Amino acid sequence: MWLALALVFVAGALILLPLTSAVVLISGTLVALALMRWHELALYLAILAVPFGSWFPIPLGVGNLTAVDVCVALLLALWFARLSARERRLAIRFPPLALPFALFLGAALLSTTGARSLEHSIKELVKWLEMFGVYLYVANNLDGARGRRALAVMLFAGLAEAGIGIYQFLFRVGPEGFALFGRFMRAYGTFEQPNPYAGYLALIAPVALGVLTGFRFQAPGFKLSQPETWNLKLGTWGLAILAVLALGSMLAAALMSWSRGAWIGIGAGLLVTIIVQSRRAFALTLVAAFALAFVVLLSSINLIPEAIAARFAGIADYWGVFDVRGVKVDDANFAIVERMAHWQVAAMMFATHPWLGVGIGNYAPVYPAYALPYWSDPLGHAHNYYLNVAAETGGLGLGAYLLLWGAAFWQGWRAVRASTGLGRGVAAGLLGTLVALSLHNVFDNLFVHGIGVQVGIGLGMAALITNDE
Repeated sequence: MWLALALVFVAGALILLPLTSAVVLISGTLVALALMRWHELALYLAILAVPFGSWFPIPLGVGNLTAVDVCVALLLALWFARLSARERRLAIRFPPLALPFALFLGAALLSTTGARSLEHSIKELVKWLEMFGVYLYVANNLDGARGRRALAVMLFAGLAEAGIGIYQFLFRVGPEGFALFGRFMRAYGTFEQPNPYAGYLALIAPVALGVLTGFRFQAPGFKLSQPETWNLKLGTWGLAILAVLALGSMLAAALMSWSRGAWIGIGAGLLVTIIVQSRRAFALTLVAAFALAFVVLLSSINLIPEAIAARFAGIADYWGVFDVRGVKVDDANFAIVERMAHWQVAAMMFATHPWLGVGIGNYAPVYPAYALPYWSDPLGHAHNYYLNVAAETGGLGLGAYLLLWGAAFWQGWRAVRASTGLGRGVAAGLLGTLVALSLHNVFDNLFVHGIGVQVGIGLGMAALITNDE
């Protein structure tokens, strides 16, 4: 009967509508039916939408409605609808980070009482609500098989994004401001800027490494309590091959982005991914540390490319704090002074509003009132997320954010200790992701372009591994 109705529907669409409209209608109907049957498909679409969903933004108020927003809304709506159909009340399990998330969201909401632009506050709050929503969804719905599929989609998205950046670098595709050495172009992918692009890659690279090390570093004498969950199966070898391709491509693309903040984040994230898995891994890391010291020595005697050595040497300049009003700006120091000017403005906002800040999402709207001479462009954020949170949500919000992030690290560590084999590798990669994000956020704000959703999915996977193992 259902097959007959479907055939009638297809035939009617082809007869009554133009071919293009009929194809769109039939395809849309099939997608809708698939999503109603398997709501986790919306999660896989959201993972792909993080890097590619900004291609077709729809202007909405002070922001844009993107495919990420649509996918997350669809995912949560389908989940709640299924829960409502099965239960008289919504039976949602609240994982460990639910309370820290709620505390930060509460502090952010309080900060809006002094916000100059409520629209900007709502835009930022929606980002955090989406992150919280996908965290709850993943922790409540994914199992071993779905988790591996989500990992595969994540690695594929990272591989595809890396390929775009490598193409841009080699074939000089991009604005002239991104030109390097007159022959190349800084990789920026679909993120419009090299820094968030490399930051996105830094969130997936440790997970790719974790998948690979999950094969090698396994604690002897331990078995999974549930062998079917996060276990090493034949299909996992395909995941490993994908991880190899993705990791190599993402490391190359991150280097081509010329983003120093990402280099620091990726390096630390990969290091942590290896260290936390076993004593053997820790020993190998010591060997790698000596190798790194040797590389640094080579840079001092010009045996590695001078441009890369100079780029690494410039990282140290960001650790100094100074008053930009007394600095003469030139081409060599412009990037550092520009960032420091925005750090200084954020500190001034925090000093003026120490408890609740100027309102979440309101750094840019109130920036003109605090702008330093010659630095009138707010750039959207303070280029240091910790200062940005302090400026927008005050001490209350900063404390809640640090509590949330501390709890996230604790959850990640518990996931590593509670698992073995592939599960431990993935958990270690997710912990490395937190390290990469935390360090990169010292120099930037990576909660842009839907990256917060990517972070929420990773946090949910860590909670899943902890509970399943």
